[in-house]
Amino acid sequence: MSHPPLLIVVLAAGKGVRMRSSRPKVLHGIGGRSMLGHVLATATAAGAAKIALVVAPGQEQVRAEAEKMVPGIAIFEQQTQAGTADAVLAAAPAIAAHQGDTLVMFADTPLIRPETLAAMVSVLDTGAAVSVLGFEPADLTGYGRVLCDANGDVTAIREQKDASPAERTVRLCNAGAMAFRVDGLVDLLKAIDNKNASAEYYLTDAVALARARGKAVRVAVGSVEDAMGVNSRLQLAEAEAAFQQRARRRAMEEGVTLVAPETVWFSYDTKLGRDVVIEPNVVFAPGVTVDDDVTILAHCHIASARIRQGARVGPFARLRPGADLGEGAHVGNFVEVKAAVLEKGAKANHLSYIGDGHVGADANIGAGTIFCNYDGFDKHRTIIGKGAFVGSNSSLVAPVTIGDGAYVGSGSVITRNVEPDSLVVERAPLEVRPGWAAKFRQMKQRRKKRA
Repeated sequence: MSHPPLLIVVLAAGKGVRMRSSRPKVLHGIGGRSMLGHVLATATAAGAAKIALVVAPGQEQVRAEAEKMVPGIAIFEQQTQAGTADAVLAAAPAIAAHQGDTLVMFADTPLIRPETLAAMVSVLDTGAAVSVLGFEPADLTGYGRVLCDANGDVTAIREQKDASPAERTVRLCNAGAMAFRVDGLVDLLKAIDNKNASAEYYLTDAVALARARGKAVRVAVGSVEDAMGVNSRLQLAEAEAAFQQRARRRAMEEGVTLVAPETVWFSYDTKLGRDVVIEPNVVFAPGVTVDDDVTILAHCHIASARIRQGARVGPFARLRPGADLGEGAHVGNFVEVKAAVLEKGAKANHLSYIGDGHVGADANIGAGTIFCNYDGFDKHRTIIGKGAFVGSNSSLVAPVTIGDGAYVGSGSVITRNVEPDSLVVERAPLEVRPGWAAKFRQMKQRRKKRA
């Protein structure tokens, strides 16, 4: 069934005092993305024809984040913090100009899913003028209650502080989001008063007003995760845990083996192929794509990197932004890769830094090799040819090129280009002085006795 065009109004004007932070609450992150970013992504995925954002005065960082996520987003200011209905009315110009459904959601409820928003809109298709999102938490404390009649239609949403003892026993709670298919929605919202325990204009009072005008109000029931709001650092950690649990479950359902799921941390955009094996204590920062048949051993940190089919990473490896591992490439323990490509079959198995470089197919980087890429002012590139062998404990001072099939002797410091198939060895001459160590110790001992 086709639906009318959807306007989504996102409320982001909350102060977030309990976060104890100079950063606006909705810009705190979950899974590598701000809470606002999650909500805007959900609104976009739900097919919103237009998104409007309501902010508090001075929230320039929030504006910038929103404009980056949704170019052309309509942004409105709520001049005073006078309640949720007052916040929605700040976007009255967008609502009045819109012909279709209007859905209101909150920027501090980051785990709500597109399918949940779709379910709310589908409730409107049953003839309801208003759809509210309900859920059943284990702990009812602090939540408004969704009150229903014998037919299951919503009669009111009662904030806990305004609820009677009997109403407080109701288990169906208000998750906050609401959808409207109402002519004259702005007038309906303007009719809301602030005669309640908080002296605020509650958006939830639109339920009783709509009922009084003969309109049906019905509920869509979501999950506890959909309704999980964040007002403190503790709740932020709880939302992160819920996000990670959701991401781990999805990864395993799609063909990924997580040896110890509770120890693997994903970002919002982590992409994993099938038959990927991930050992314990692996962190995926944003921007990571992993192809099929990759093995990631324990204790790795990976950010903005591409790992291609059949590659092997770790244990204790770090892939920084711009790392690109080719098919079957190996990056081993205590190896760091940054802004560098390892082509098919290339190996760097031990204790190396590969920064700003390109390693050709089947090349071998020995233990303790360093790409000396920074001169204190600028970064320079190191190029390793196909099939080249770089011996252990070598320093390659960029810019430098090691030709195809070349061999770098262990312990070398290479400052000039090496021709293909050449051997290069750069070491100081070996000098041995028999008996020197014993004479040195005797001298030191005599001086110590005289002191």
